[in-house]
Amino acid sequence: MRTVLKLATFFTLAASAGLAHSADAPRQFDRDAGRYVEVSVADPYLELHTGPGRGYPVFRVIPRGEKIEILFRRTDWFKIRDEHDREGWANRRNMQETLLATGGKLPLEDLSRRDFDKEPFELGAMTGNFGGGNVNTLYLGYSLNENLAAELAVSQTLGHADNGETFLLGLTHAPRPDWRLAPFVELGTGVIHILPKATIITPPDRTEQLAYYGLGAKWYLSRRFILRADYRSYIIFTKADQNEARNEWKAGFAFFF
Repeated sequence: MRTVLKLATFFTLAASAGLAHSADAPRQFDRDAGRYVEVSVADPYLELHTGPGRGYPVFRVIPRGEKIEILFRRTDWFKIRDEHDREGWANRRNMQETLLATGGKLPLEDLSRRDFDKEPFELGAMTGNFGGGNVNTLYLGYSLNENLAAELAVSQTLGHADNGETFLLGLTHAPRPDWRLAPFVELGTGVIHILPKATIITPPDRTEQLAYYGLGAKWYLSRRFILRADYRSYIIFTKADQNEARNEWKAGFAFFF
């Protein structure tokens, strides 16, 4: 258990550092021209904010036809400089209709969309509740295509009556992987090793097969990092006359590589 908790802590710190490191995209510098990329406003106007977010006030409105320079990009926000050397921030949606000197539209990459061919693996750490007790999970996924992925997971549970370790193999299906908040369904199977806590008469440890189904969602913080939440229903196939049912919810972070 301590090993899993240490790995989860290390992963969370590493993911946070990676998010901070990847916050700023490369500067929009045109090496061939020896200057920053220059575009002209094609919409009736372009709003400039004082910072990279809609919560920052608009301090300037650039009219159609005026030229601007793109200095760099931070997720969905561009820092730009106008013809009067005033600098501000514009949202990606407002930049989609700007024109290059060639007359073509500025190509804007959606940084929230995952590249499944180059980054098929997903590694994550999650925590939550399993049958009334705490659960910590590490998982590794592999994308078979944009919609379907296979996952391996190991979890440790800390309950009131028992502790447990689970080893799972499952599939997830995301009908709309292109959405920023992408829902998915999942099902799988595995084994659980249950260790009852000491009572007057301590029951023996037991290992049982289980199956699960569930649903969840992934929120793309950037192209490589997500916030994920799951809700699952488990059936534990016991050797007794009646099977056990447990529910689980958990949330955590993951990254692609």
